[in-house]
Amino acid sequence: MIVKPRIRGFICTTAHPDGCAANVQTQIEYVQGQGEISSGELKNVLVLGCSGGYGLACRVVSAFGCNANTLGVSFEKQPEEKRTASAGWYNNIAFEAAAAEKGLYAKSLDGDAFSDEMREQVIDTIKADLGKIDLVVYSLASPVRPHPRTGELHRSTIKPLGEALNIKSVHVDRGEVIEVNLDPATEEETANTVAVMGGEDWEFWIEALVQADVLAEGCRSIAFTYIGTELTWPIYWEGTLGQAKIDLDRACRANSERMAGIGGSARVAVLKAIVSQASSAIPVVPLYVALLFKVMKEQGCHEDIIAHIHRMFATQLSTGAEPRLDDDGRIRMDNIELTEEVQREVLKRWPLVNTANLDELGDLTGFREDFLKIFGFGFPGVDYEADVDPTLGRAV
Repeated sequence: MIVKPRIRGFICTTAHPDGCAANVQTQIEYVQGQGEISSGELKNVLVLGCSGGYGLACRVVSAFGCNANTLGVSFEKQPEEKRTASAGWYNNIAFEAAAAEKGLYAKSLDGDAFSDEMREQVIDTIKADLGKIDLVVYSLASPVRPHPRTGELHRSTIKPLGEALNIKSVHVDRGEVIEVNLDPATEEETANTVAVMGGEDWEFWIEALVQADVLAEGCRSIAFTYIGTELTWPIYWEGTLGQAKIDLDRACRANSERMAGIGGSARVAVLKAIVSQASSAIPVVPLYVALLFKVMKEQGCHEDIIAHIHRMFATQLSTGAEPRLDDDGRIRMDNIELTEEVQREVLKRWPLVNTANLDELGDLTGFREDFLKIFGFGFPGVDYEADVDPTLGRAV
């Protein structure tokens, strides 16, 4: 079949097999071009949410920057004869093939990472293949979470707290700057968002891994958050998402206590704004990101996902590195985004931007291109008119 992008709302329902492989290879080549990262203690890395975004980037840097074996977990849509798989399905296959060429162990487990059954499968795999894990990356992103103990299905909601919110945003497909009106979240909606995007599941993972004695002495675990600026705070940090991220900080402290017996620790890393399926669905964020990317590119300090994660490993997780911590103990990787020069210019453009001048003040084109690349579209050298087998010749 000939695979074209099909956009529905904030997701693309197709993924290009060759384009996804190109995405993975592009990231690998970037990491290899930066040279080896000094991290001798990172021999085996577990990445929960390994198939895209920051999770995939962490896996690429672990393998091709630190020469680490990697075990990944993600929940993917399988391909059919006339229907593509999820992008992550293709990404995992491409990554495993590249790691095998390098002589590195790389295995991807497909299933519900929120389930106790998957925790058991991961533990069994670690014991059989790796022995001990040196770094646990928690990078799960999902709008829903089936609770493994209660059976309840929790759904997250992106809303403000307390009062209704009227705020500027952009309709990505139409390229129009718009105003959005959001009602405040109920207590139940807030609690459900915390259940999905908070720290409980990270705690469940660390608790299970510690009890199974599959974490190496000095093992570290890292989870990701975003704080942003005054432009995004009303919908992000001061909304339901912020309550979930506060709970992630709580879980981080609890996980550090759980790992203390093996000399281990947990950290939350505050990352920069990026283009992802999740960020595309959050009001305000696409417009802020379009302005931010334009400014950072003009100032020569823009980082894509792989460059950002490589910098985190090289400067914050490498041997002898002194992490850049805030008062709450979070690793701050958003330091370039939050520089005075960048934010002053973004804040200057925010009240001025409208549909007519969006291309001048912002980089919506770059936002759209980055969004399509998540699904394997827009990579040079890929023949998007060619007939491809969505199953990659595998029995499905």
